[in-house]
Amino acid sequence: SILTLAAARSTSLPGVGLCHSVQGTSRQLAEYLSIPYDELEWSCAGINHNAWFTKLEHRGVDQYPRLRELAANNLRVYERDPVRFEVMLHLGAFVTESSGHFSEYVPYFRKRPDLIKRYVRPGYLGESGFYANNWPEWRRANDERIQGMLDGKSEIPRERSLEYGADIIEAAEEGKPVSIWGNVVNDGAIENLPEGGCVEVECKVDREGFHPVRFGKIPEQLAALNRAHMAVHELVVHSLLHHDRRSALYALSIDPLTAAVCSLEEIEKMFDEMWDAQRQFLTPFEQPVRA
Repeated sequence: SILTLAAARSTSLPGVGLCHSVQGTSRQLAEYLSIPYDELEWSCAGINHNAWFTKLEHRGVDQYPRLRELAANNLRVYERDPVRFEVMLHLGAFVTESSGHFSEYVPYFRKRPDLIKRYVRPGYLGESGFYANNWPEWRRANDERIQGMLDGKSEIPRERSLEYGADIIEAAEEGKPVSIWGNVVNDGAIENLPEGGCVEVECKVDREGFHPVRFGKIPEQLAALNRAHMAVHELVVHSLLHHDRRSALYALSIDPLTAAVCSLEEIEKMFDEMWDAQRQFLTPFEQPVRA
């Protein structure tokens, strides 16, 4: 969201932000419900990593009652996505981002040790430090895999993935229209989210470009969660485009999880420590903004 919004405000080039969470989660939901994916009817809108499945139907029948029943009474299913199922059970809709990562967006699951113990699971389900601890090995293995393909020692995969890139190219160059879920500037696509912010909605793609589909309103309790993060996005983008260190601090100060755990004084101290630790990457903030 932040990168898409910054690009939209700093360049006249057309663009759309891509993620795989909508297409991935819709397939997960079909699996949880034991429904063939092509038969699941769904609608989804919100912001990136915080978009909501507002409709889940199979042959015209609402599947949310079944999904709630599974989450409440089938421990095997619940344990595969504890945070997302909790959000669905209490706030009414299933969210696009994984349980582990989504737990970082909201103030409900990580602000106390007892909550972390209750809702967080090993690995991708929210284990503290999981990415930081594993990233060096993931990077090494991925570099080795890519080098093997470049050296001709292993085959380059040619199967189409869930990513939208190939579909977009075919739509633009071969005239094969397609629908994707993309991150775009909100120009009325979601009525109860801020105009000019970045939202994630269905987009029709053809030779003429990307065409966001108007969704209407999302449920207000979900829109409220989205608006909290859109305010963070605004401050970060302002900070980036205006080399404004203070706006970056404000963004951290209003982040929902950070605010649930830390006082304002603690947040500013943490911000200063992180800024000093990463100063070598922040030299543009010491330069004037180019006109």
